[in-house]
Amino acid sequence: MHRSGAVMAWNVFRFCTALRGLGSIMIILVMGVVGVTYYAVVLTNYGPSLASSGGLLDALIAFLVLVIFHCLLVMLLWCYFSVVFTDPGNVPPNWRPELDEERGEADPLTASEFGASPADSGNPRIRFCRKCNQLKPPRCHHCSVCGRCVLKMDHHCVWVVNCVGALNYKYFLLFLFYTFLETTVVTLSLLPQFIAFFSDGEIPGTPGTLATTFLAFVLNLAFALSVLGFLIMHISLVAGNTTTIEAYEKKTSPKWRYDLGRKRNFEQVFGMDKRYWFIPAYSEEDLRRIPALHGLEYPSKPDLDAQE
Repeated sequence: MHRSGAVMAWNVFRFCTALRGLGSIMIILVMGVVGVTYYAVVLTNYGPSLASSGGLLDALIAFLVLVIFHCLLVMLLWCYFSVVFTDPGNVPPNWRPELDEERGEADPLTASEFGASPADSGNPRIRFCRKCNQLKPPRCHHCSVCGRCVLKMDHHCVWVVNCVGALNYKYFLLFLFYTFLETTVVTLSLLPQFIAFFSDGEIPGTPGTLATTFLAFVLNLAFALSVLGFLIMHISLVAGNTTTIEAYEKKTSPKWRYDLGRKRNFEQVFGMDKRYWFIPAYSEEDLRRIPALHGLEYPSKPDLDAQE
């Protein structure tokens, strides 16, 4: 029994080390997909169409496609690098809870309950991470890939080489949103060229440009379909004010303590200021009036017990 447990722990360690090793490779891969797509849409197809002396309608379509493509690309990259470079949330040094929020208890925790060593206190009201050797705020989980506890951790995403947590979850959702819009626009804009591959007529362009267009269409179609699934899943999670980990742990019953209603649940992630809903940032006012945006305190239904 001990040997199998040790083998499992070693395999998990190797898996987490491999994920850490991906590092910048995933960022390079994302930039590679963006580069192929840019070459196919702008340099191969719609850029030349705009510059050619073709009809006015063709030029207008090319102009609209290029404007929409570039606007969405800017937002996609802005959100992507915001997720990559924003810390998802660390537990502050010497942090101590005032009460057990996850159990919905209103009685304050006293100094005697922590004891000399919180790890050995055995107090069920105190959440402690033995890997980080520190106390855990509500909804905080340990990430084996990052090797630390993350505030309101949702998951570790290899595509952004970072954890998705309290401080960058909104940015991640916006990244999914703009990725879906961009890949859908690219798929639709390259669809005529893709259909032409299977026609009997002659297709203009070199073998290299044709292959790039074909590859860009397939990649963007695949990403559009897969990202749509993730987007739908995370919309449902936001609506219930839960995370991927919490959903996996079956904490999404009708009595889920942090479910405040769809409107307030949405505000816990995106804020109340509508001007900031579609950009990876928060207003100063939202940061002051919504404690959940800092990842340490979460409003809850005081009349319900959390589902453990």
